[in-house]
Amino acid sequence: MNHQHHGHGGCGCKKNGNGHGVNAAHTSHGAGQCSQGGGHPGGHPGGHPMKTPSAPEISGDPRDVAVNPDEVNARQNFSLHSVFQTIVPLPPSEEKIKVMVDQVNDAVNATGVQIRGWYDVSAFRPDADLMLWFTAIDTEKNVSADRLQKAYRAVVNSELAEYMVPVFSVMEAHMTAEFNAPHLPACFGGWHPRAYCAFYPFNRTFDWYYLPKSRRGAMLKEHGINGKDYNDVAVSTLATFALSDYEWTVSLEADDISRVMGVLRKQRDCEARLFVREDTPFYTGKRMELLEWALKQKRLAQ
Repeated sequence: MNHQHHGHGGCGCKKNGNGHGVNAAHTSHGAGQCSQGGGHPGGHPGGHPMKTPSAPEISGDPRDVAVNPDEVNARQNFSLHSVFQTIVPLPPSEEKIKVMVDQVNDAVNATGVQIRGWYDVSAFRPDADLMLWFTAIDTEKNVSADRLQKAYRAVVNSELAEYMVPVFSVMEAHMTAEFNAPHLPACFGGWHPRAYCAFYPFNRTFDWYYLPKSRRGAMLKEHGINGKDYNDVAVSTLATFALSDYEWTVSLEADDISRVMGVLRKQRDCEARLFVREDTPFYTGKRMELLEWALKQKRLAQ
């Protein structure tokens, strides 16, 4: 399971045959690869830096691609999660719905953002039906956040949005990992989107950041090792300091939703969990095209 080592969560270290870390870590909030090998910071007994594995090396999934961490860390990488609830039935005509959906997709694509996914979050909770996940990548400062705002407005100003109300929204960004800079969030690290996504924001306890790095590092190492059996789950841990009421957000993606449940339960067994003061709301859903989602909604009678 892919994760970052930001000093806010766990790191993921599974060893291969020569003792090098090969997976990135897991959730109960942040993660990354641990130092291994006699306690030396680079992972080798002699202190040489170990290679950080790429997405396909971690997951074994041919849909994933390797990316250059230095290039990712050198640019602006922003993300947006927004959630909506339907409030009135959609039009009865499928053709009308298709036109409205095409308008949304065209307007969003015109902003230059990437659509990570549209998710049907209905039934997982009573107050939400649709979640969107957009990302924006730019080399110029401030451009990514502006693009995401434009994309959000493209959605809420659309005709389709007249049938919905926003219930939650948070913007976040990739912050270079504190303990292992090459570690990347899945959404910017070459991981292909999976069938299901569970998203939640969280805040660490106030004393977490005041702890010695060695203490945090030990807890993160435990946290990462605990998630070593979930390398198929893609994790995006992103920072949202000053962008929302939270400090971090986590997105867990898997083709089997039980894998998301499993890893999150597993990470409740870690000491790092004691240093979380808030980690709700959760929004979980199945990824699908916006048209597929719209056609599943209640419609007016013909």
